[in-house]
Amino acid sequence: MAETCAPSVILAESSVVRGLSLRANFSWTFVGNSVYSACQWGALVALAKLSSPLVVGQYSLGVAIAAPVISLTGLQIRSVIASDVRETYKFGEYVGFRILSMVLAMLAILAIPIVLHSGPLMTLLTFVVGLSLAIENISDVYYARLQYIDRMDRIAISQMIRGPLSLAAMVLGVYFTGRLSYGVVAMVLVRAAVLLGYDMRVETQSSEPLKGDSQRSRLAYEEVKEMLRPRWGLRSMGSILWLSLPLGIVAMLVNLNVNIPRYFIQWKLGTRELGIYSALAFLMSAGNLLVGALAQSVFVRLARFYAEGRRRAFTFLLLKLVAIGSVLGVGGIVVAWIAGPKLLAMLYRPEYAAESRLLVWFMVVAWMGYLAQFLGTAMTSARLFVHQIPLFALGVLTITVGSYWLVPRMGLQGAIVASIAGILVQLLASVAVLAYGLIRIPAARKEATTLA
Repeated sequence: MAETCAPSVILAESSVVRGLSLRANFSWTFVGNSVYSACQWGALVALAKLSSPLVVGQYSLGVAIAAPVISLTGLQIRSVIASDVRETYKFGEYVGFRILSMVLAMLAILAIPIVLHSGPLMTLLTFVVGLSLAIENISDVYYARLQYIDRMDRIAISQMIRGPLSLAAMVLGVYFTGRLSYGVVAMVLVRAAVLLGYDMRVETQSSEPLKGDSQRSRLAYEEVKEMLRPRWGLRSMGSILWLSLPLGIVAMLVNLNVNIPRYFIQWKLGTRELGIYSALAFLMSAGNLLVGALAQSVFVRLARFYAEGRRRAFTFLLLKLVAIGSVLGVGGIVVAWIAGPKLLAMLYRPEYAAESRLLVWFMVVAWMGYLAQFLGTAMTSARLFVHQIPLFALGVLTITVGSYWLVPRMGLQGAIVASIAGILVQLLASVAVLAYGLIRIPAARKEATTLA
């Protein structure tokens, strides 16, 4: 399995300066996620206002093609780094691996629309959408180090810079050129600038302030600079691939859970209906702001609880997360039931408000998704990587069969019902995997002691 290397510099600095508290990390993560998600949603609203559901559908189709490829090749390296409590690999090895995997992803993303004969415009749009996601994934590996040293504030700052600038670039590009592809290209340039100008900077990645021109500061600067340098060792890359491949498969399956209904909508109902479906589905992200912030903030803590064999602390923290997810989910259903038509008319255009009955169903999907995300976070923090593949594969199979059967008969509502069925299967299987993992905690603790 994983090759044991000399302890890396990746987390050694964390012993010099302690990171932020859990409350501070959660606050920063929530603010950062809120700003960034609001800007992503704002881009979709702008597309809906400036163009037609057909254009929104084209953008959504590009994302639906590129995102599963990026998820598979990304291999959830951030989770691997954040849960690597034994510091098995050097950070530069993770960086080099992520860059190489994104190059391979872009080749695959370019090939898919060509094979599908999607036409030059759709091929170009899919490629630039994939490029924007690839740049985000490279930023994500730097976020992983900041997450481990409990400096979620710097991740939030990056998101708060990238989100508004990406939104402005995309909106201005579409507004002045009338072409969606130009807007996405402008967004790619902004994301690349933030990656190079902030995420990769030594000052951002250092766990202690680099002030003055003292010898200590110069040595610390050079140490962090060397740590950030990409490394390309084939042996370590092979070991990282072997370790993280299950997570990559899981990430792709999770992405397919979201996108499979969209494929069937495009196939059976057309791009315009896909645009309406995608616009309504994006409203589920409001609750994901809090859920994602909580999941990221407690991930390392859950990993340490599990590694230390603290079953009760692990379970109690997970149950608190599930309770919060349930409150958010029920609240979203109530809001959609009462104010759905007015909300959609205000945010989008009249043709979207005509489908307001679907919003309640989407909020049911959101509720189940919150619970699934927390359970998934717990499984990944416990490093139950391989065990997640069958449960997500079962969910994908359920959604695929449901979409094939229900979309032609029930339209957009059929796609939502298929999603509910798939997530329900995933939830039940997740509970079973976690129960197995909790039984294994003492054995995992013994193993960690032996390897130390």
